[in-house]
Amino acid sequence: MTLRGKFILAVVVILIFSYGALLIYISDLQNRLVIGQAEQQVRMLYKQILLTRQWVADHQGLFLMQSATARPNTFLHEPVITTENGMILVKRNPAMVTRELSEYAAKTGMGWFRVTSLRPVNPDNAPDAFERDSLISFVQGASERLALEIQNGGRVLRYTAPLVTETSCLTCHSEHGYRTGDIRGALSITIPITWADAVIHANNRTLLLLGLFSVLAAALIMLLLFNRLVARPIRQLAQAMAAFPEQRIESLDLPATQDEIGSLGVCFKALCQRLTISQQALAAASEKGFLAEKLAALGQLTSGIVHEINNPLAGMLNCVKTMQEEPDNADLQKRYLGLLHKGLKRIEQTMRQLLNYGRVAPLHLRQANIDAIVVDCLELLGHRLRDIELKLDLCCNNPCCIDSELVKQIVMNITLNAIQAMPGGGRLGIASREEDGVMILTIEDNGPGVDPEIQARIFDPFFTTKEVGEGTGLGLAVTLAAVQRLGGRIDVRSQPSTGTAFIVTLPIDHQCLPSSGDAKETIEKQSSTTPP
Repeated sequence: MTLRGKFILAVVVILIFSYGALLIYISDLQNRLVIGQAEQQVRMLYKQILLTRQWVADHQGLFLMQSATARPNTFLHEPVITTENGMILVKRNPAMVTRELSEYAAKTGMGWFRVTSLRPVNPDNAPDAFERDSLISFVQGASERLALEIQNGGRVLRYTAPLVTETSCLTCHSEHGYRTGDIRGALSITIPITWADAVIHANNRTLLLLGLFSVLAAALIMLLLFNRLVARPIRQLAQAMAAFPEQRIESLDLPATQDEIGSLGVCFKALCQRLTISQQALAAASEKGFLAEKLAALGQLTSGIVHEINNPLAGMLNCVKTMQEEPDNADLQKRYLGLLHKGLKRIEQTMRQLLNYGRVAPLHLRQANIDAIVVDCLELLGHRLRDIELKLDLCCNNPCCIDSELVKQIVMNITLNAIQAMPGGGRLGIASREEDGVMILTIEDNGPGVDPEIQARIFDPFFTTKEVGEGTGLGLAVTLAAVQRLGGRIDVRSQPSTGTAFIVTLPIDHQCLPSSGDAKETIEKQSSTTPP
């Protein structure tokens, strides 16, 4: 997942949890407010019913004209009274007034209520389970009881409170054994709150829609801001990083914002400048090191090359001296002239190898025989191989497209390194083979090997394990640079006390210009410009 996706997802999750918690809190708050309002309403209704009952009891009941809707109460001793003019009146006690008011209230949807008792006179006033538990709790000292129930698919608030016997109540209830202050029953009130639930659900739905809209709006705004303030500058900086170093630092399109990303762009520009300076210094140092290593190698070769030149020179001087002593000896002159020519050719070949090895030239890919290059290098190192058992397994006889001078540098450096690792003599093996379009050159010795702890550092410039004055520490670094310049790689296989093997892998091609004519022309030019 991208940084933008993670950022937007985190913001959305935080908003969803925040709005979810807020919605739950508001929904619970509304519910508690509604329940609290219903409780206050039911308590007020209870007090109003008590006042109504008290008024009826204080006036010894309520008398109505008998009609189809006003029938006599058979549970009263005097349910009907006839006036002097013959009008029939029916009596209504507080219980009947309460019942009939409840019927009116139920029709309006405000709720309903009734009188109930553990010893009801009217069986219709028998308590249900909630009312029975409430009546028992009142006997034990409770003052009221509230509960929420589900009736007819909606919530209702159930409320019961005790009915205490007053003096005015004894007119009807003294015969039932009640005294003033006794709890003769309870007033049970039921208030529907489905309307409040509908309001709560509507509010929750509105809050949910607003929350979703807010989350989407916030996510969209954060996406736009992230794209403009973060993603675009980062993409711009990434493109600049990809373009460096092919493009100049001055032409890089870096973010110019006055924020952390802008500061990062400034730091990247400074880093590029330092890197460019370091690369230039490294290239200069590498070139100097390459040349210094060649010169150092040439210096090491000089001591051995001296006898390669001195031996034929000594013979030639002896021939010249003899010819001067016997100028008239034609046979001697003829025989010694051949020896002089052979000695000069030997000196010429030695000097040509030295000139070809020491010259500095750009990369030139020409057809050359790699095995012949290896043999030439071994001839130059012949004086260093007296105590070395040499084993050759050269199988790259076909000419291939390669820079012969770089290959010589690689072979010379690795071979010299192997010889120096065996000061008392040893075995040196050189093998070459062609496999799948690459040339694999292996140079192996049976010296003391390389400690695993320093194997990763042997190609570092100026790193050497030789004594002071015996090495520059640039040989393997220059070799690695040459191998990389040819597009190859170099691997090391070594174990302490078992020797070391360098495996050079170089890509080769057989389709390029032949090197014989070019090499001959180059040698002739160098020979013509070389002072005697």
